[in-house]
Amino acid sequence: MGDKVYFISDLHLGAPDAKSSRERELRFVKWLEEIRKDAKVLYVVGDLFDFWFEYKRAVPRGFTRAIGKLAELSDAGIEIHLFTGNHDLWIFDYLPEEIGAELHRAPIEVEHGGKKFMIGHGDGLGPGDHGYKFIKKIFTNRFLQWCYARVHPNFGIWLADRFSKKSRQHTGGDDAIFKGEENEWLYQYCKEVLEDRHIDYFVFGHRHLPLDLKVGEKSRYINLGDWIQYYTYGVFDGDMRLLEDGNSK
Repeated sequence: MGDKVYFISDLHLGAPDAKSSRERELRFVKWLEEIRKDAKVLYVVGDLFDFWFEYKRAVPRGFTRAIGKLAELSDAGIEIHLFTGNHDLWIFDYLPEEIGAELHRAPIEVEHGGKKFMIGHGDGLGPGDHGYKFIKKIFTNRFLQWCYARVHPNFGIWLADRFSKKSRQHTGGDDAIFKGEENEWLYQYCKEVLEDRHIDYFVFGHRHLPLDLKVGEKSRYINLGDWIQYYTYGVFDGDMRLLEDGNSK
């Protein structure tokens, strides 16, 4: 087992169609096999799936190659952390248990190599985006989740999958545009945190745009991009770098 820490986010497996999703999944599996030789920890920082809902005895079809490879890395001793995102916030206990991963629903603060990290998907953080913050409260309400679980999986999974795709279409190409530091909500969130305590690296997803920005004098905000357009990921081995996967599609 190696000593590197890897970060990846926003694969959105299942989108926009079965063919392109399968190609992306195979590329992801190949990447997982490559990092296996030197990875100590892997953070999957949200939206691994474009949609996910776990019923007690039913889950969405597909993604067996990705799930199996993640479980294989976990079995080999690599520590895996799985974050829920805004598209797969209905991950409960099946995937963590099947993969052997620790599940996180909110940002965490950890230390690697003497550096302090804040890691999270990033949805609902910082100023603005009040509409989504309200919707997230509804989707994470335990009673409403229980009510939704009473819907037959054939209809419930179809409905939620349709909503997920509509949500992604609504953002359009907005994710590919850098809005300036004053309008980047996660950047502003990083500045707010630094007023209270020091963090060396803020590592988020959600934004879909690869970013490596200096915050203050000694901190950096890293957005991991996505695996729909950019195929980027983060790696820490004493220094934090944002890299692009070299595998062909």
